[in-house]
Amino acid sequence: MSFTLNEIALLLIAMAIGLVLGLMLSGRGKYKRAFRDERRAHAETVKAQEARDKATEKRIAELEAQQARPVSPVATSPVATQGSAPARDQLSRISGIDPQREIALNEAGYHRYDQIVAMNAEQEATMEARLGLTPGTVARDDWRGQARSLQGERKTGLFGRPIASA
Repeated sequence: MSFTLNEIALLLIAMAIGLVLGLMLSGRGKYKRAFRDERRAHAETVKAQEARDKATEKRIAELEAQQARPVSPVATSPVATQGSAPARDQLSRISGIDPQREIALNEAGYHRYDQIVAMNAEQEATMEARLGLTPGTVARDDWRGQARSLQGERKTGLFGRPIASA
């Protein structure tokens, strides 16, 4: 039996195609295993992301429920109890104290006007250094005088009327 050169070439091509198809369809092929492993890893990643999403949604619902709860009147009242000083004054009402400086003052332990009024020269110098102010700024801007007037304003209320005691 004799084969021509064209027949031999066709036979080799058919065998090569068969080999490639056989390897691709084989259950033991490394590409099929890699694809199966990648699909499994993707499914695990999706499950983990869904679990994180559910936990986030649960936390958001908790925070929204917590925010919706009414706050006790003691916490929102400017005067905590009858005759006592408020828990915290708005120090940014003093000229020269912006919100960032108010935060720095609060961190240093100054929360009320009476604390500003009671500051001595050494405490002023320390506070100026802490806030990055030039020496003498507290005295020049008269923080103590402003705090004293705001403290008196708090005791008298609006329009100079004394606060009625409950």
